[in-house]
This record gives sequence, C-alpha cells and structure tokens, in this order.
Amino acid sequence: MPSNAPRILITDDQPDVRESLRLLLKSEGFRTDTAASPEATLAAVDAGRPDLVLMDMNYSQDTTSGQEGLALLERLAAREPALPVIVMTAWGSIDLAVEAMRRGAKDFVQKPWENARLLATLRTHLELAAALGRSRRLEAENRILREGAPAIVATSPSMVQVMEMVRRIGPSDASVLITGENGTGKSLLAQALHAASSRADKPLLTLNAGGLSEGVLESELFGHVKGAFTDAKAERAGRFELADGGTLFLDEIANAPLPLQAKLLRVLETGEFERVGSSRTLRADVRILSATNADLDAEVAAGRFRQDLRFRLDTIELRVPPLRERPEDILPLAMRFLEEKAGRYRKEVAGFDAGAQKALLAHPWRGNVRELSHAVERSLLMAPGPWITAPDLLLGARGTASTSLEDLGLEDMEALLIRKALARHGGATAAAEALGLSRSAMYRRMAKLGISP
Repeated sequence: MPSNAPRILITDDQPDVRESLRLLLKSEGFRTDTAASPEATLAAVDAGRPDLVLMDMNYSQDTTSGQEGLALLERLAAREPALPVIVMTAWGSIDLAVEAMRRGAKDFVQKPWENARLLATLRTHLELAAALGRSRRLEAENRILREGAPAIVATSPSMVQVMEMVRRIGPSDASVLITGENGTGKSLLAQALHAASSRADKPLLTLNAGGLSEGVLESELFGHVKGAFTDAKAERAGRFELADGGTLFLDEIANAPLPLQAKLLRVLETGEFERVGSSRTLRADVRILSATNADLDAEVAAGRFRQDLRFRLDTIELRVPPLRERPEDILPLAMRFLEEKAGRYRKEVAGFDAGAQKALLAHPWRGNVRELSHAVERSLLMAPGPWITAPDLLLGARGTASTSLEDLGLEDMEALLIRKALARHGGATAAAEALGLSRSAMYRRMAKLGISP
C-alpha cells in the first residue's frame, strides 16, 4: 500500500467492528490503525497523527449514553483542532450524533453502516482536510512575493498558475491588464503585482475610471490649477504626479470616456501630461496596472475603446478565474474570511460544520469571492453557537422568497439535497455516489419525489 495513502484511526470497543472496518478500508486503499478505548485512541493520536478518526460513541464503561465518546471528542479537539473526526452511532442515537457535531465532529454514520455511504463520507472529509492543508502551505508561499503583499488564497491549479504569473511579471515595469468577473479579486492581484515589483516602497494609487464624469476623471488623473473650472479653488496634483516612481491602478478601464483615452495613451507612451487649465508639461514615471470585467476586444469593435490604448495597457493580460472555476479555494477562502471577521466582531467560532462546508461547495457563487466574503460575515452574525451551520449561511436566492431550511419537512429537505447534487454533479450516477446512494436507490428516491433525471 502506498506510504502516502490516507491513514484512518478506527476506535471501537468491539473487536468484530474494528476488524470489519479495517478490512473494508484496506480494500479501498486506506492505511488503518485501531484502538479499543478512549485512552488507546489518544495514545494512538499522540504516537502519529492520523488523517482522520472514525470513532464509536460508547465504550465498555458506558454502553448507552455516549458520554465517553463526547468526552473523547473534546480531548481530541484540544490535542488536534484540525483533525477530522467522524462518529458512529446506532439508529436510535441521532440526538447524540447532533451533539457530537456541536462539539467538533465533522459528520456521523449510523450503525449498521452502508459501505458506500461510509466510504463517501470518509473521502469527502479527507479531501476537505487536504484542501485546507494545501491552502495553509500555499498561503505561506504566496508571502514570498514581498513583505506587505496581500495574502491570496491559491490552492486551485488555475490560481496557482495566476500567482506564478505574478511572480514572473511582478518585478518588471510591464503594463498589466487584469481581467475577470466582478468580485474575483482583481484589486488584490494589482496589490500583489506592486508588492512584487522594484517599486514596492513607492506609492500604489487606485482610481476607478468608470465611476467619475469625464471632467472629474481628467482632474483626478492629471490634476488642475486654481481657476481651471468652477470648483477649482486651489491647485491640486493628480494621480500621475502622486504616483511618480510607483504604480497607478486604473480599475474599470473599459468605462473611461473616449476623449480621455487619447490623453491616457499619450501619457503611457511619453510619460508627459498637463494639469487641467495649465500649459506646462509635466512628466511622471509610473507603472500602469488596469482592470476590467468587460470584453475589451468587443469594446474596440463597437468603437467604444481605442485599439492603440488597448495594446498599450495589456503588454501582459492576467485573467482571474471566477470562483466556480476554482472550487478548491472555496473552503480555504471561507476559513480566511471567518478568522478575519471573527476578530472584527470579537466572536469565538470553531469553524464550519460538515453541512455548512457542503453548502459552501454546492453554491454557484455568481458574485465570486466578494459574495463569499459577505456570506461568511452574515453567517458569523447569524450563528448562535461556535459552529457555522448550513442554515446560518442563508444561501437561498437573495431577494426572492425562499423557505428556511428549518421550515422544510423531511421529504422537502431530501428533494432539495438531491436537486443540488444533480445540479452540481451533472447526472444521477455521480450525484448518487456523492450522496452515498446506489444508482438504483437514487432513481427510486427521485421517482418518489417527482424529480426528473
């Protein structure tokens, strides 16, 4: 068996249960250790941290209440806070399983277990733990850009590639056009590029080129002299002067008015410009970074954007992928936002429970990273306890009538989960596997609930 195969610690006081689980997991490529008591479990964790613990809730001293399991869960959380723990409980002990998840368990399986459901649960939480681990390692690597650079989560292959481009082109003075949908983090990429450059100790100034009228935008960029227009009561330097030696980030560049685009082109080509109302030519050494969520080629074709300016702006184009194309980053980003906002609100939180994690991964995130940040902040305010749950996230359609999960009946909840799984996985077979169901059981449930394949 490969030495890097996930290692699972099985803890149960019944030898036949331990052996059955050991054989099942071994046949699926997992490494296993076993323990028969809470003390043996803690000793096994101390001897070598497993990737996951699969533990029973009752042991020889107490065979019904589950108090031994709850106490063991708390001791494991104190020793290894990031260690995923899955609890096993009998059919009649659902309340106990819920209490276990309140105290830090990631999920639960019922005894007698279904092999497919058990294996799907284990794989899901091993993948989640691995993703969070990769995020922590890559976060440290991202900081090598330069002291003061923003820490950008880059676990997914697409974002790892983006950050590699930042490392390569950051030290140059090349103009960079950052493209991507709203909310993807284009301004953070601009900060990272500046921090990686030789200009990092000089100013980084930002201006939204689409949020101002033509006259105000020209004054903001180039400055003005006293009396240049009605409200020009004093002389004022513009962004190009203030950013001399540093970097100027022009956001929403596609919305810059056409007459102003010609003046931008000139300063990009020569470094020369005049303040509004002045004939004296000034010079500035500024690196230009720009960003847009528009298709600049389409804007050029429509006559709304100068082609020569487009070529000047994108010596290199850097595309930031939308969050739906980087699902590996969702949970690490959510944890980052949770830690930041918990500090702001002075609230103690343990993290997202298993249901919340699944909800975060299933959501389409049309608003990208910005929407995720707002959802995490909202959930932090809504959560009554230390764990964020799926209902706390309020991920129903915003601005439309939506039923609270707490108000759904059992069949409605089941139908909701199946529809989400079908939408996410694109077919009944993959959705069934994700839900831990056989294909035939999936189709029976769909027929019962009136869900079309």
